Amino acid sequence: MAHDGQDMTGTGNTLLPDLLSLTGAAIAPVEALLEKAQASVRAMVLGGGDRITTKAVEAHQTATHGLAWLATYVESLRQMQKWAEKLQGDGKFGETEQLIQQIAFGEYLWQIYGGIQMSQNEIVRLQDLGLSQDDQRGLMTDAVMTLTQSGNTQAARSRLAELMVDQQGATMFGASGLEDELEMIRDQFRRYAVEKVEPHAHDWHLKDELIPMEVINELAEMGVFGLTIPENLGGLGLPKAAMVVVSEELSRGYIGVGSLATRSEIAAELVLAGGTDEQRSYWLPKFASGEILPTAVFTEPNTGSDLASLRTRAVKDGDDYRITGNKTWITHAARTHVMTVLARTDPASKDHNGLSMFLAEKTPGTDENPFPTEGMTGGEIEVLGYRGMKEYELGFDNFHVKGANLLGGVEGQGFRQLMKTFEAARIQTAARAIGVAQAALDVGLQYALDRKAFDQPLAAFPRVSGKLAMMAVEIVIARQLTYFSAYEKDHDRRCDLEAGMAKLLGARVAWACADNALQIHGGNGFALEYVVSRLLCDARILNIFEGAAEIQAQVIARRLLG
Repeated sequence: MAHDGQDMTGTGNTLLPDLLSLTGAAIAPVEALLEKAQASVRAMVLGGGDRITTKAVEAHQTATHGLAWLATYVESLRQMQKWAEKLQGDGKFGETEQLIQQIAFGEYLWQIYGGIQMSQNEIVRLQDLGLSQDDQRGLMTDAVMTLTQSGNTQAARSRLAELMVDQQGATMFGASGLEDELEMIRDQFRRYAVEKVEPHAHDWHLKDELIPMEVINELAEMGVFGLTIPENLGGLGLPKAAMVVVSEELSRGYIGVGSLATRSEIAAELVLAGGTDEQRSYWLPKFASGEILPTAVFTEPNTGSDLASLRTRAVKDGDDYRITGNKTWITHAARTHVMTVLARTDPASKDHNGLSMFLAEKTPGTDENPFPTEGMTGGEIEVLGYRGMKEYELGFDNFHVKGANLLGGVEGQGFRQLMKTFEAARIQTAARAIGVAQAALDVGLQYALDRKAFDQPLAAFPRVSGKLAMMAVEIVIARQLTYFSAYEKDHDRRCDLEAGMAKLLGARVAWACADNALQIHGGNGFALEYVVSRLLCDARILNIFEGAAEIQAQVIARRLLG
């Protein structure tokens, strides 16, 4: 093995000198480029008018969504620079971290200039955003040119892969930059995932079994369902950053386990932000303890992401309500005790203004009778991955809901109440994506070391080591973007933009890591017995739920265009 930063090709040192000055100097040119892109795309969608409309944004989707991706890359580089500077100040900016920083900037700067991959066959280029060659020449500064030419080299990737082999078994590659308390929480849940989740996860997946109640009860005892609920309401009162770390490590063990708390997170956010004092004091302690497991019931068969068009109706019945309609893609619906149901209370309305949110109580089901409560039926949707809680279609026919369970006690607020949960939900989804990506890197690296070809391990081949190195680099990028969005949320700053970026990038990184890990496995990766086959299936959903990538880019673009 080569050491002390020397590459394995004998061409010199892999680390660029004065790295943080270089990467710091590269920020301003990409920020200036983003400003020009925003102005260009804004002019495009205005089309001579004075108001940006959804129709105009949709008509120019390549440009508007491309702007969202460009902004995500610029924010990623900002956060990587903050990460690196903090580590240097803490004396933790070692060779591994330096290589990650160098490769990250080298790769993302090149992609900004040459084309950002929105999906496997959609690459957005600066000219798609209306930028001229003169605009693009603004990137040709000494720092950017040095990083693009010499940052992400084969030698740098090979050296990083070497260090990863030497550090095999480490919790992660590259220091997180988080406080010690959060790292202690990470260690606790990493140990739990290794001992209680990973040995069984693949079997649960293959048999399409529900996660055992024993696991749910243990997570409840560990406080998973009340991590961020205030202490005076029965929770632990921890920051969103703690929720990110816990979600990351549990999802690394199995995305189903990492997702168990998602519904509690959404329900708690709904009640905290939109509930009455009585609703907060009643529901939140029960969510926190795991005594009550909630599920989110929003999506309908013909609306998808267009929640404002949903048709399920809630009709007044004395002081109470009766709900009638159909819902789909409802996760963990059978076992739960209460549903956060979005329904139309104003039949004359055609948009989000007529929607209300309900805390609809139900009896948890059994395998023999999953939906015993009168007025509702359900059927399982068989899925490729993201198993362990199961997905369902639900039908409601005069389903009874107490009037006291109208969230906030006022009709017509449901859509706005739901919008307030999206920041936390998308941050948590980004964390789940990082966990799946890290699991893919774990199994990919192990297989590359164990499997021999032509008398050497797969990890010795540059294209295999390069895959592993880039997986590690992009995981760190997505991780820092997610931590930043959680930090903004914890400091009561609007962060729908940052949360959306974290989710957008994290989902793509998870899919790329799972796909590359399977490629490293070769034919064995296509065999169901190998864990990586599950990770590929699990990773695929991340680009769809909590806002499909296209919807996510649309939302980010609307914010950027003002």
